[in-house]
Amino acid sequence: MTRPHVFLVAAERSGDLLGAGLARELRELTGGEIRLSGIGGSAMADEGIVSQTSIDGLNILGWIDGLKAYKRVKQAVAEAVAAIVAAKPDSVVLIDSWGFTLRVARGVREADPSIRLVKYVGPQVFATRPGRAATLAATVDELLTILSFDAPFYAPHGLPVTFVGNPTLERLPTGDGPAFRSRHGIEAEETVLVVLLGSRPSEIRRMTGPFVAGLTRLKAAHPDLRLVMPVADPVADQVDAQIARHPVLAEAVRVAEDEKADAFAAADLALACSGTVVTELATAGVPTVTSYKLGWITWSLVRAFNLLKTPHISLVNIAADARIIPEVIQLSCTGANLAREVDALVTDKPRRDAISERLRAVTETLRGTGQASRRAAEAVLAGLSR
Repeated sequence: MTRPHVFLVAAERSGDLLGAGLARELRELTGGEIRLSGIGGSAMADEGIVSQTSIDGLNILGWIDGLKAYKRVKQAVAEAVAAIVAAKPDSVVLIDSWGFTLRVARGVREADPSIRLVKYVGPQVFATRPGRAATLAATVDELLTILSFDAPFYAPHGLPVTFVGNPTLERLPTGDGPAFRSRHGIEAEETVLVVLLGSRPSEIRRMTGPFVAGLTRLKAAHPDLRLVMPVADPVADQVDAQIARHPVLAEAVRVAEDEKADAFAAADLALACSGTVVTELATAGVPTVTSYKLGWITWSLVRAFNLLKTPHISLVNIAADARIIPEVIQLSCTGANLAREVDALVTDKPRRDAISERLRAVTETLRGTGQASRRAAEAVLAGLSR
């Protein structure tokens, strides 16, 4: 019997991590009797999937950044489609990264309609651009969603949807806070603020200014506040450049991604660019102030066409339909506003404790039945038999 062949496609760090978890479970469920290939980053490479093309330069967000990277994206799409068609897998799993994976899906569908296409993590149609549900339904064979409330948006368009749960809520191991503090000379009574600038180069460019301004104010008000900066591997060079440029960042304990769980366990609170990491912080029960800025032209288009359909940007706030995590976005994203929101948490431990408890409760409901990567792998294998 021929081993099934599954091709995984991820274009940025969060998708790369999802792909790695999926690959592990596919191998375990089949006893290794499966062929895996794909396009991804270092996490998938650690699982033995050597990327068929580079994903450098694809970690982008927004129309303007997309236009700037158009040639690179167009080239990467062509390379990805060519690699998939040449490999002729039984199934392609397209992970997150809406713009890139949609173009790849369309290219593969046109070149070889016999290849099954599975989208893993759908576009956030509940928050913006609901028309994408119909677009996706016309392009792929199945959606594996990490959100329990996604399915009704796709049902009218006839797209089969399988809720697998959110692997992000399971991926981060329980950290050792006391050990982290001991390693880095942080006393038990000191207040630790974890700072995360973002996982995309564009985010680091936009968020560093207001973050630095806010942190400078906070350190002036609370000189003993200890800053900790876990840095994602793909953007380490960009973050390190900002650390070298700004004294308040240079004061921080800078750690690599492998210490993230321990850093979160040691944290009293966090200031983070909005994204997957905010959900990870919520899972660890870390009270967080989150922030985000789009490019001005992109933001103007969002406002002009009323594309933002939810009052919140953080998944935990959306799921709870409440502002558990303070959000400081766009025009409000200034050093003064960030400092004020963080300061309110620094000086109010009972509030931090209450937020921590609510965050753990909300993320527990988002987790689903657990073993999300395994459920995703089971769905992929079930699709192969249909």
